[in-house]
Amino acid sequence: MPFDVMLLVLVGAALHAGWNALVKAGGDKLVDTVAVAIGSALVAAVALPFLPLPARASWPCIAASAAIHLGYFVLVAAAYQAGEMSLAYPLMRGVAPLVVAATSGGLLGEELRPGGWVGIGLICGGVLALALPGHGPAPAGARRVRAVALALANAVVIAAYTLVDGLGARLSGDPVAYTFWLLLLAAPPLVLAVRARRGGLAVKLIRRWRVVVIGGCCTAASYTLALWAMTQAPIAAVAALRETSILFGVALAAIALRERPGWRRQAAATAIACGAAALRLA
Repeated sequence: MPFDVMLLVLVGAALHAGWNALVKAGGDKLVDTVAVAIGSALVAAVALPFLPLPARASWPCIAASAAIHLGYFVLVAAAYQAGEMSLAYPLMRGVAPLVVAATSGGLLGEELRPGGWVGIGLICGGVLALALPGHGPAPAGARRVRAVALALANAVVIAAYTLVDGLGARLSGDPVAYTFWLLLLAAPPLVLAVRARRGGLAVKLIRRWRVVVIGGCCTAASYTLALWAMTQAPIAAVAALRETSILFGVALAAIALRERPGWRRQAAATAIACGAAALRLA
């Protein structure tokens, strides 16, 4: 992978961890997730008049991904409501490249080398260490089981939209335009779904204007960089490298959110990130 592509993916990973920390820090995780989605849609709406239309072949991917993202945003909010970011974030982001790597060969013809499977082993080990109960400040009992289940479910959703969008960005002829159309179309279904469950949504969103602005910009920039990179390198490699956001996420959870992940959770997150790096180098 070229160094400039690698560097931009890492920047995108840090931005991704940033908006997730914003959602986790908020009182109402679902409303904050909507705020991020609306912010990214506004960024897209401003930029799209200056961009060409994506190629016709990519529009089914845009439609499919917009539908998948509805489930993604709902699961993000639910996972952070149920458990700590230092638990849910590594699980969501760490398992996704495993699923992408395991399926991209058959779906996209991108086979992994032996080193890639070493990376998968590291990811699996890190995920197992995170999922098993132990000492430390992790959620207990049924709440922990719920947090782990939601995070793992979202990992499958993340893998699904990664594969769809990796293919769609390649077909689009313009990955930036593809990303912005996706962000614009993904927000309205989420707003309608949450509006039915939360009264006074508009007022709550206005009060969260900082989340709208900061989270929206971070989301738009992060995913644009990722999809552009997928047109320059194998999708599984980009997806894996992007999950170095796990380390940014755990660091933000400790510094900004005052979470205190134990040594095992820190080691597990590091193993997942190392596995992601091994996938990139394979």
